[in-house]
Amino acid sequence: MIRRSFIAGGLVAAGIREASAADLYPTKPVKWVVPYPAGAFTDAAARVIGQRLAARMGQQFIVDNKTGAGAIIGTEAVVNAPPDGYTLLFVSTANVINITLYKKLPFDFRKDIVPVAGLVLMPQLIVVNPAVPVRTVAEFIAYCKANPGKVNMASAGIGTGNHLAGEIFQSMTGVKLTHVPYRGTAPAMADLISGQVQVIFDNVATSIDQIRAGKIRAIATTTRERLPLLPDVPPVADTVPGYEAVSFYGIGAPRGTPPEIVDRLNREVNLAMADPEIAAFFTKLGTIISLGTPADFGALMDREGAKWATAVKSSGTSLE
Repeated sequence: MIRRSFIAGGLVAAGIREASAADLYPTKPVKWVVPYPAGAFTDAAARVIGQRLAARMGQQFIVDNKTGAGAIIGTEAVVNAPPDGYTLLFVSTANVINITLYKKLPFDFRKDIVPVAGLVLMPQLIVVNPAVPVRTVAEFIAYCKANPGKVNMASAGIGTGNHLAGEIFQSMTGVKLTHVPYRGTAPAMADLISGQVQVIFDNVATSIDQIRAGKIRAIATTTRERLPLLPDVPPVADTVPGYEAVSFYGIGAPRGTPPEIVDRLNREVNLAMADPEIAAFFTKLGTIISLGTPADFGALMDREGAKWATAVKSSGTSLE
């Protein structure tokens, strides 16, 4: 009887210690790896969210920009980090695109990174140089077919979300665009404004200021519904039924991170993102806040992974 009571008491105590460990987390600064350069949307988003998480959880969330190889370098750094909740990954659409795009990766993304929380969905826009004589998707399709090989489509690089959004558009409409990959969105946008290229499928956050300044023209959004930020811009799907190409962002952690820490982070992220000030920041950029459980975010990654895998295969794009 005494031994059974001792064992039972020990199990209860262990349960209390386990709960306390999650409740006490974090006890030191948390490193949040962003696989993109400072100044990018991902960097700005991580800093805004990180500041709010720090205020809520009592420890710094330090943004660590580890760029290169289409988010592979930063992702690998997190995969190889201790699974203790003190190294996180800023997950993006690139992570699931890379699964199919690259012939070989130094990790298995869906096994080696566990989902923590979704953050936002980022709509894209079809934007053209103002000299292109089109204002609707139907006019753009007709213009491309009347000028085969003469419409240059910029992208932030081979296999990026805006490249593949354009590939999906081509496969669904039968038009042929000449792909011109750049090293990032900034130089691609500069050449669109100057007229060196005619079109780009670009994130709302990086194109909205140029649209407002009249330097480029938005003819459609890649979401299924109109965006409050640009209510006069119709969806591509109004003309091309079924078309959709939206980027997603969220948080992941190394495989083996304790579930109680993942759940704690998820709760805190959801509360931080529900804050009116944070919500206003992301709404202003045209993004759609996408919250839920870790399982919800995992399901989103799987759905998006399947969609973008189809786009990669249909484009014939492959990287070493």
